[in-house]
Amino acid sequence: MGARFLGRRFACSIGRGGIVPPGQKREGDGATPAGTHRIVGMLYRPDRMTQPADWAVPIGPVDLWSDDPRDEDYNQMVRVPHGFRHERLRRADPMYDLILITDWNWPDAVPGRGSAIFVHAWRRRHMPTAGCVALAPADLRWIALRITLQTKLIILG
Repeated sequence: MGARFLGRRFACSIGRGGIVPPGQKREGDGATPAGTHRIVGMLYRPDRMTQPADWAVPIGPVDLWSDDPRDEDYNQMVRVPHGFRHERLRRADPMYDLILITDWNWPDAVPGRGSAIFVHAWRRRHMPTAGCVALAPADLRWIALRITLQTKLIILG
């Protein structure tokens, strides 16, 4: 699997469920939705790196992402305490040290259609994700230093 940006090619990983048409994407299916997705945000760990762009938002110890379709804040960044299912953004491993947020099912999330599709660091080369796109940490950082808000992520199905 590969990605291209500014004339360069990058190895990447996708969801364990493969690439699916946007209308078939469901919460928890492990699939990566095909289509054109805008980059609408960037999060980073300020204790592990300098701010990669002036519009990047630091990830704090209480930051979470809601992935519970029953939550009114489904597919949004939330904070501890949070009574619905969620994913912790500040992790012990480096996978979420830098996150590019796409506009998948955002800002007006349809419950069950799938929560965030992030671009983040991979655990290991080509190891599948839960539906996100993952890159080598150095490649992700290189891209993050050069993108702007509204840069497009195009996933071919």
